[in-house]
Amino acid sequence: MITNLLRGAAAFCLALTPLVLPAPVAAAAVVPVPEVLPLEDAVGKLLVAEEDRTGYTRDSFRHWNTGLDAGDGCNTRNEVLLAEAVQEPAVAAGCKLTGGKWISYYDNVEVVEAGKLDIDHMVPLAEAWDSGANTWTSTRREAYANDQGAAASLVAVTARTNRSKADQDPATWMPPLPDAHCRYIGEWTATKLRWGLTVDQTEVEALKVYAEACETTVVHYNPAP
Repeated sequence: MITNLLRGAAAFCLALTPLVLPAPVAAAAVVPVPEVLPLEDAVGKLLVAEEDRTGYTRDSFRHWNTGLDAGDGCNTRNEVLLAEAVQEPAVAAGCKLTGGKWISYYDNVEVVEAGKLDIDHMVPLAEAWDSGANTWTSTRREAYANDQGAAASLVAVTARTNRSKADQDPATWMPPLPDAHCRYIGEWTATKLRWGLTVDQTEVEALKVYAEACETTVVHYNPAP
């Protein structure tokens, strides 16, 4: 699917906009280099710091916005649903989705109604605030809340699992499906590294324990622009 290709491609590269300069030679653009690391090494790159939720409100992160394609009539939520569908839904006026099929990887549940899915922020908004987003501009927080530049950032899952997770980190919540744990820890770590978010001591200790058990898990991430 086109939307899925856009999200996947954006996870590893940024589009280069030609620079028009008065000088005869244009300056070279600096592109963040994608990182590919074993999970244990990726966890080791995380900065440990105390968390602070002072001043947090969910409204600090504007979502859902017009998404990757402002002209498709779909907001970020629906673009993610279209990207992650294993059976494509029909799209009516106003981006109303009917039909389709999704697999919630947190619990391996098949879902055939878009309204029964939540779009989970891999690192919840409150956790992101605690971990450094409280210092960001509102524009950057909006970019974070609608991030389709990495497929791991937003994930369609059953409403039940998303609401069970709430704003918890892996020290206190993991997907109910054990087979999902290594993927989840890899994507959590990738998201924190992508956005330069910190981890607290309890969180990093949990990540280290899971990393030992997930020896073959590889973390892919690209620093957010």
